[in-house]
Amino acid sequence: MEVLTTAEMERADRLTIAAGTPGFALMLSAGQAVAQAAIELVEEGPILVVAGHGNNGGDGFVAAAELAARGRDVSVILLCGRDSLQGDAASAARGWKHPVLPFNPQAIGKPALIIDALFGAGLNRPVKDEPYDMIEAINANGAPVLSIDLPSGISGTTGAVMGIAVRATETVTFFRRKPAHLLLPGRIYCGRIRVADIGIDAQVLGEIAPQTFENVPQSWRDAFPVPQVDGHKYARGHALIVSGDIAATGAARMSARGALRAGAGLVTLASPRGALAVNAAALTAVMVRAVDTAIEFGELLNDKRLNTCVIGPGAGVGEHTRDLVLTALSAKRRLVLDADALTSFADAPDRLFEAIKGAPDPHVVLTPHEGEFPRLFSDISNKHPFRSKLERVRAAAERSGAIVLLKGPDTVVASPDGRATIAANAPPWLATAGAGDVLSGMIAGLLAQGAPAFEATSIGVWMHGEAAQEAGPGLIAEDLSETLPAVFRRLYDEFGIEY
Repeated sequence: MEVLTTAEMERADRLTIAAGTPGFALMLSAGQAVAQAAIELVEEGPILVVAGHGNNGGDGFVAAAELAARGRDVSVILLCGRDSLQGDAASAARGWKHPVLPFNPQAIGKPALIIDALFGAGLNRPVKDEPYDMIEAINANGAPVLSIDLPSGISGTTGAVMGIAVRATETVTFFRRKPAHLLLPGRIYCGRIRVADIGIDAQVLGEIAPQTFENVPQSWRDAFPVPQVDGHKYARGHALIVSGDIAATGAARMSARGALRAGAGLVTLASPRGALAVNAAALTAVMVRAVDTAIEFGELLNDKRLNTCVIGPGAGVGEHTRDLVLTALSAKRRLVLDADALTSFADAPDRLFEAIKGAPDPHVVLTPHEGEFPRLFSDISNKHPFRSKLERVRAAAERSGAIVLLKGPDTVVASPDGRATIAANAPPWLATAGAGDVLSGMIAGLLAQGAPAFEATSIGVWMHGEAAQEAGPGLIAEDLSETLPAVFRRLYDEFGIEY
């Protein structure tokens, strides 16, 4: 499902209006959707609308009039004078036949519901002065809050809190989600999110050509690899996972098991000889090969059936790991780089990026978390509070020539061509040691089956979150591979695939 920036959403409105739908008709539909959500949220009691001077406030006036027409006790607080409203917002205000209350926190009272119609998604500067005090009072009031489009104080593009923001119980947005509905911290402030149809034809998306998508199955259905009846294990690819030394073997084993569960036909662990016995004793379906040097690794890759590699989990930081990465790139393998593989290039990231871009048709995935990201992308990983995670990951993908996955509760995957997905399905208990190692393996398992790198990474991220949901609280990383079959069954049912 497409995700629209505030500029893209404004363009969708303009295209719809140019096609013959009046802007006020869109506002009427939006306000009516808000009114319906308010009725479903609280069945009785007074409702207060806190309105701003833009179209968000206009939506609030329409909602107020609709609720009053349905017999609800409604009042409106307005940020500005009625006479200063313009355009469709002024038309909406004329439909409200009652006085407005002064913009004063004391005017809030004790409503059963507060409708937040102050700023919406277009806010681009910090909240100050009277609006700041009003938002503070709304949050302190204790009444449930229904926000229109976005909680006031949240940047629609970045998800950042612009000084202060409304903490909504529920948010009603229109046509498509915005980045802030999925990115943190904005998503936390939204509460439950509902997307209302207000009469914008989906055909406008063809002209807008959005590049951001919510990471859900419909976004990558066509790329999802499905085993064929006449297939065999070699047709599903062979993933090679690099193990660390004897004191750091567990991460690679978890990655290998993730690759196997994700559908790779075969998985081999490349193990130092000193760790061979430990790895062999702990693995069954995963094969083990002795590899100590980059030369031996290159010789192993002479077998073209080994089409995908994972390097990084427990691999160790330093020249040896760098050599393994460069060997895999020169062998033209699909490649997932995580953890130690990323840190090994911290002092020379351009060396890695040049090698990636120099490979023909590279299928390379970098999977940093927020601690690892600045080791490769220090200048685009600043702590500016209003900088978008989406923007940072896109810039990293363009610079590196790789698919970049920045992990977190709002994992973003970006491609050098500008496409990006944002995932919002990871439960909090997924933040546990080893979970990222399993994810690297899962992505490799999908790559091994031939899924394109951007789609394989997005699929892996979504399935990783769903596997954690399936396991539930108390999850440890080893559980993720065990719950993947249940996730596959649900996907097969959703896609209508027989099994």
